Amino acid sequence: MPQPDNHREYWRKTLRVTALLLLIWLATSFAPVYFVRELNEFTFLGFPFGFYMTAQGSLIIYVALVWFYARYMNRLDHKHGVAED
Repeated sequence: MPQPDNHREYWRKTLRVTALLLLIWLATSFAPVYFVRELNEFTFLGFPFGFYMTAQGSLIIYVALVWFYARYMNRLDHKHGVAED
């Protein structure tokens, strides 16, 4: 069990990374839909960029966010002694 000061630091870091990743998720979900006309002026892999971001690009970013969160939390758990074996 982590010490009280260690526990506060652990939760502070956990909340900070969670808030940051939620902001990235929100921007990834909202921005392509809101700016679709402007994004469609560009092409990516032969598709309008706005279409690509709403159909595939945002999903790739979501998977990357989940991977980063799992990796970060695993390292943080080991550092603060709360990892599951």
